[in-house]
Amino acid sequence: MIGEVAGVQFGAAVDLGSTSVHLLVARVVDHRVEPLIDESVFLGLGAAVESQGFLGTAERQELAATLAGYAGRAREAGAASVTFVGTEPLRRLADAARIVAEVEAVTSVPLHVLSHEEEAFLTLIGVTAGRPVEHDVLVVDIGGGSSEFVSVGPGRPAEAVGVRIGAARLTGQHVKGDPPSLAELAALRTAAAQAVAPAPASRPAEVVLVGGTASNLLKIVPHGRASRRLTTADLETAFGVVAGHSAAVIGQEFLVKAARARILAAGASIVEAIMARYDVGEIRVSDAGVREGAIIAVAHAGSSWRDRLEELAHGWVR
Repeated sequence: MIGEVAGVQFGAAVDLGSTSVHLLVARVVDHRVEPLIDESVFLGLGAAVESQGFLGTAERQELAATLAGYAGRAREAGAASVTFVGTEPLRRLADAARIVAEVEAVTSVPLHVLSHEEEAFLTLIGVTAGRPVEHDVLVVDIGGGSSEFVSVGPGRPAEAVGVRIGAARLTGQHVKGDPPSLAELAALRTAAAQAVAPAPASRPAEVVLVGGTASNLLKIVPHGRASRRLTTADLETAFGVVAGHSAAVIGQEFLVKAARARILAAGASIVEAIMARYDVGEIRVSDAGVREGAIIAVAHAGSSWRDRLEELAHGWVR
């Protein structure tokens, strides 16, 4: 279990995603998650999947050392235990079993390789902070290599599915230029629409996006950071920005990391496809996601958190 002081629980989670490896240390008070440490490093796990299909000895050692450092920082900040979760790249890397064994040997922390469904449930828990679900909601986590869709509503079971479309993967498949050409932008938008079309049918009262792609799109549109929402007009603005500026310029002008700036055109294409698929003109963007979900799930369910994810996805009363 995570540390607890006078009713305040302290936990940490690390998400091994396609684009970044991300640490969150936070305290949990009722349904509030209060971050203490929030940082990430780009290790290119998704790129390794696409280029060679495995990580390799040196890269595995670098990853294990990074996670050992993160675990140490988390414990120094008050987390009695740490949760490591692996997502899309760990589901696909040929040497994933070695990665899991070597990480645990170096850090003494188990690495949980999540299914698409488990990742989606944790994301939903992060967005709702474990509050009871009161209306139909669709949460979509746009990652680098895949996107997780989870739909839930009062009185009906949560449904989750993974779609193999991510901002980094889509960029690798269709973009060579920096900035992307108009033809490349058109290819991105067409490919995104085709990939999202089979996503689960739903008529949500609210659509929520999570992940670095969505939060960084907010930075390049007017009032995005303040509103925490993206509209169809915002997406046209975003397409104009990414078509007219290199990744380096976007990074400097909008304070977006270069690795993120490079994949924003694909990210905007995926968001556009989601809005069209669910016939909405506006989407909310949440900073919370799988890491917050992991911390909350462990705080509420302890070591049995993976067995109770579908139940936890509906929330609880405190």
